[in-house]
Amino acid sequence: MAISTYIGAKIHRREDPRLIRGQGHYTDDFLRPNTAHLAIVRSPHAHARVRSIDTSAAKAAPGVVAVFLAQDFEKVISGTIPAFPGFVPEKKTVPDRFPIAKSEVCFQGEPVAVVVAESGSQAVDAVQLVAVDYEPLPAVMDLEKALQPGSPKAHEGLADNLAWDLTYSADAEAAFTEAEVVVKERILQQRLAPTPMETRGVLAEWLEGDQAMTMWMSSQAPHFVRFGISGALGIPESRFRVISPDVGGGFGCKISFYPEDYLVPAASKLLSRPTKWIETRTESLQTTTHGRGQIFDVEVAGKKDGTLLGMKVTQYLDCGAYVASNSAFQACACLLSGGAYNWKQIAARTIGILTNRVPTDPYRGAGRPEATHLCERMVDIFAREIGMDPVTVRRKNFIKPEQFPYTSLFGLTYDSGNYEGSLNKALGIAGYEQFRRDQEAARAKGKYLGIGISTWIEICGFGPAAATAGATGGIALTESAQVRVFPTGSVSVYVGTHSHGQGHDTTFPQIVADTLGVAYDQIELRHGDTAEGPAFGYGTYGSRSLAVGGVSILKASQKVRDKAKKIAANMLEAADEDVVFDQGQFYVKGSPDRRKAFGEVAMAAYGAGLPEGMEIGLEAVAYFDPPNLVWPFGAHVCMVEVDPETGGVDLQKYVAVDDCGNVINPMIVEGQLHGGITQGIAQALFEEVVYEEDGTLRTGTFLDYSMPTMNEIPNLTLDSTVTPSPTNELGVKGIGEAGTIAASAAVINAICDALAPFGIKHVDMPASPDRLWKQIEEARK
Repeated sequence: MAISTYIGAKIHRREDPRLIRGQGHYTDDFLRPNTAHLAIVRSPHAHARVRSIDTSAAKAAPGVVAVFLAQDFEKVISGTIPAFPGFVPEKKTVPDRFPIAKSEVCFQGEPVAVVVAESGSQAVDAVQLVAVDYEPLPAVMDLEKALQPGSPKAHEGLADNLAWDLTYSADAEAAFTEAEVVVKERILQQRLAPTPMETRGVLAEWLEGDQAMTMWMSSQAPHFVRFGISGALGIPESRFRVISPDVGGGFGCKISFYPEDYLVPAASKLLSRPTKWIETRTESLQTTTHGRGQIFDVEVAGKKDGTLLGMKVTQYLDCGAYVASNSAFQACACLLSGGAYNWKQIAARTIGILTNRVPTDPYRGAGRPEATHLCERMVDIFAREIGMDPVTVRRKNFIKPEQFPYTSLFGLTYDSGNYEGSLNKALGIAGYEQFRRDQEAARAKGKYLGIGISTWIEICGFGPAAATAGATGGIALTESAQVRVFPTGSVSVYVGTHSHGQGHDTTFPQIVADTLGVAYDQIELRHGDTAEGPAFGYGTYGSRSLAVGGVSILKASQKVRDKAKKIAANMLEAADEDVVFDQGQFYVKGSPDRRKAFGEVAMAAYGAGLPEGMEIGLEAVAYFDPPNLVWPFGAHVCMVEVDPETGGVDLQKYVAVDDCGNVINPMIVEGQLHGGITQGIAQALFEEVVYEEDGTLRTGTFLDYSMPTMNEIPNLTLDSTVTPSPTNELGVKGIGEAGTIAASAAVINAICDALAPFGIKHVDMPASPDRLWKQIEEARK
């Protein structure tokens, strides 16, 4: 079928054939001549002094090239791994984090030595020969105890374990004074391991003669890597190239800086030969940043007629042993705790706490799932307390369409929305009223059915520049694109975003094809290489690629089209304003027979006889600074049956109605939702990083860290509403994190609804069978 308009068309992902045939190009697929292989000696202790390190046996092992310690890397690495301001501009304690420990280790898995050998197996074998004498120290593992006077410290010499303590708003007393009903709950967000299909990896090549570094690595933000690592190694950005080829998943864990990002290029520089490190799956579970790891104490005040009045929320965030690069971003959960509702007052406070675990950092949704989960749980708890249907409470308190643009109590401006519209559509598809009737009949037969609702909102599409420059430590989050047209009319597009499963190679050319009228298969997308395209790109995270990056592509394409129009006018001997552009053709108004195809104009752009003062060529660069963030939203409905004899949860049906504004490619949106919802269900029912009391990781393999398979996920029923964003020309919003943001609350609300006859009001995640069975048995007593 011919496609006349590419934007909105359901086109299959064109990157998939090569990926599923094994023709992808991942970091471990690259090998430079004379490459050495690096392995890392990691601490088995959560907290210990390093008394001494004996490397003699390792150095004598077959194939070993070198063994490096902290003092060796201090010769080539300056400074420490940065922690950006995020949503907490002023912090109390940010421990210095050099990429490798010298005298103290503060989490299990922290590097203490590096072995470089001719092969990977030789390096791994030699790691076992490095003898480290440790003196174990008390490990800080309990968030509340960590704040108490006299608690052990996560680092020796610290005054306390308080990374930050920030109150966004302290005043909610008037709302609580007015209240007829107050409900309270402690809501846990367990630690999660991101577990991307492709683990992290770095290949670095230092060219001594050129004084230049090239790094191949699995990253969501290669330009930021170049910016940070080049400075630490004393290499100008102009001679520091980062290539991030195909990336096998990121979910936020490949945004920030890691020790290996410094150690591998530093080793290459010390040895003057290419050096490679590929993370094992155990290393990934043990040392890649974890997500979530938070406790929320929440109170909600309201009236018996269902009116929500006020909220008090305190976030206790487990930072881990160090404040990771983007750890403070997760505090946005406080700013979004009000969800999709009108509130009179919200008091919110975030407390960051240092422990002896691996640091936490953004994981798919990063603060938004936490906010939605606490808000949607509290709405259900409040509805149950006053004996009102949770749907009625939501409808009564939604921000109305006529209130947009809506300014929240924290000064954030929601761009557009119709929250009741998406909920009504989801309830209709789910058959809510019929389910309630079936539920009542089932309970009479001893079957426990439940239905859960999650009406979510999201802040995404980061910039704007003015709001984000301070949060990143100086670089404003805009986005860049370069569009180059070749003489024959084919097009290359260079972008600063970087795909790790979002389908950019498909959707971004759809924008260009419509804007320039060029055949879709004549457009190539280039990303992930800092030596190509504009000077700086800002990466992919926070559902920003389309709303910021896609608009920069549109604007660069429009610049190209505008220049092409001037060239066409010159060719047609007409005034610029008399030339019309339509689907790749330029013609004179009133004379449609007088026309030039885009390809003809492209050839002319590289020839003689251009308009006076015009440069040869047809290309353009654009940076887009959005005027505001974008705010997608939606409603998810989950239906479950809980077996009280086993605690087993059967997901019977899942309905999602989401609104991401105008859609470029519906198939891509559906794929993102499938993945996101699955990850949200996984948190609700399966996944949890668990440590022993001494800080030893208990869930260090996939045998212990439980994740769902396709057998545990029901068929997902997806639909949408369309409320365009007024903040960008495409009218688009983000969708990559939506499913994860909504799903955990929908599942847990459904479980709590099913267990209401037992008097169970709240269930912590993951709602595993043993946990639910114990809770049911306790309720029966």
